[in-house]
Amino acid sequence: MNAVITGITGYLPEDVLTNAELEKLVDTSDEWILSRVGISERHVLKKGQGLGTSYMGTKAVEALLVKTGTDPLEVDGLICATTTPDYYFPTAASMIAYNTGCKNALTFDLHCACAGFIYALETAANYLRTGRYKKLIVVAGDTLTSITDYTDRSTCPLFGDGCGAVLMEPSEEELGVIDALLRTDGSGMEHLYMKGGGSAYGATHETVDKHMHYIYQDGQYVFKRAVTYMAEASLEVVKRNHLAPEDIAWIVPHQANMRIIEATARRLGVEDKVLVNIRNVGNTSAGSIPLCLWQNEYRLHKGDNLILTAFGAGFVWGAVYLKWAYDGKPATT
Repeated sequence: MNAVITGITGYLPEDVLTNAELEKLVDTSDEWILSRVGISERHVLKKGQGLGTSYMGTKAVEALLVKTGTDPLEVDGLICATTTPDYYFPTAASMIAYNTGCKNALTFDLHCACAGFIYALETAANYLRTGRYKKLIVVAGDTLTSITDYTDRSTCPLFGDGCGAVLMEPSEEELGVIDALLRTDGSGMEHLYMKGGGSAYGATHETVDKHMHYIYQDGQYVFKRAVTYMAEASLEVVKRNHLAPEDIAWIVPHQANMRIIEATARRLGVEDKVLVNIRNVGNTSAGSIPLCLWQNEYRLHKGDNLILTAFGAGFVWGAVYLKWAYDGKPATT
């Protein structure tokens, strides 16, 4: 029994933050941002209205249920991959399931930073392989602008908000999640993390004053590890599944920044087979791969061999060999 994606949707907030607007906030420029990270704009969920990741996830899942003609009561499980849930508890997954009428679904959040989607994809696939579940939804996305320091020119141009969702079902065809390689190295913690807000450093006047509730990133260190680990994981998956370059339809990397994407593609020797959407959405963390697939769905055909690869805080990283299960159509929203 294989686990296949039978539908995909996404949600991007209406509000857009352009490079020109960032120029008014920090010492930066459109040219500087484009040349270094390849981003011109990013979507931002409105603040001050009580909206969080579950709002975007709800929008994506509502569209998914309509698109696939799925009765929400038939959904057996909903996994939400996110680093930015609305609250410590309840989970974003439970809120999304409630909002969309998935009353019979098991739910949980999965926290693997920017690698969240590929971790959740493999997790859902394993549930389906047991034969006990028939319809699972994987939602992946983040409201990274809620933890972005807009006085830090090195990080604030990078991040945007967005959420993708896929329906996964069992199939006897040789399609779906064929293989996955997932890895972690906790020694990378100090190079990419948010120091404040957890049980180690709860919110105080001091932590707020020190900007400890925002993303910190050692850019050069993270860049080198991201390129190395994403390429190595992808090459290992390709090798052990006996795939030649011509067998691969698309590489779909985490959309961290354009230089990482290009460097990873060069190492894999597939510069002409990379799906990219970073210019207009930025780094949406766990949402980046499903949003990229959704926006490029019209390019995907049944039987296409895809390599999905991501790297995130932790460090966590990996690659998934996915054989696409249907002929895609253009995104409508």
